[in-house]
Amino acid sequence: MPSLSKPTQTSLSEINMVPFIDIVLVLLIIFMITAPILQSGIELDVPKTHAVKEITEQRLVVSIDKTQRVYLGNEPVNIHQLGAKVHAQLKKPQDAVFLRCDEKVPFGIFASVVDALRQSGISNISIVTEPITDRARTQ
Repeated sequence: MPSLSKPTQTSLSEINMVPFIDIVLVLLIIFMITAPILQSGIELDVPKTHAVKEITEQRLVVSIDKTQRVYLGNEPVNIHQLGAKVHAQLKKPQDAVFLRCDEKVPFGIFASVVDALRQSGISNISIVTEPITDRARTQ
C-alpha cells in the first residue's frame, strides 16, 4: 500500500528578522534616552568674545551656573572648600584651571570664586568664552 503522507524535511532557508529588529529598536530607545545625560552636565551660556583659543587638553573646570551654584567638574562644591578640592585634583601646581561662568551671574559671585581660587594659591585661571558668530551679532 502506498504511503500518502511523505515525511518531508525542509531546511529553514530564511532568518527570522523580527527578534533582531526588536532588539535594535530597544537599544535605539535606550541610547536616545541616555545620550543627553552623558553630555557635559552643567548647562551654561558663557559670554561671547572675539578672541577665543581652542583648547584640546583635558583640564580642571570650575563652573558657576545661573543659580550661582559652584561646581568642580560636574560635582557641586562649597565655595569655602573650592581651593582645597582644586589643589587635590591638580596634577601640577602651575596647571591652568578653567572658569566657566553663565553670563547672567553677577560679577560679585564671579569675583568671589576667582578670589577663593587665588587665596588657595592658584594663579593660572583661564576664563572660558564662546566665539562670536555672525548670527550672534544680529540678535
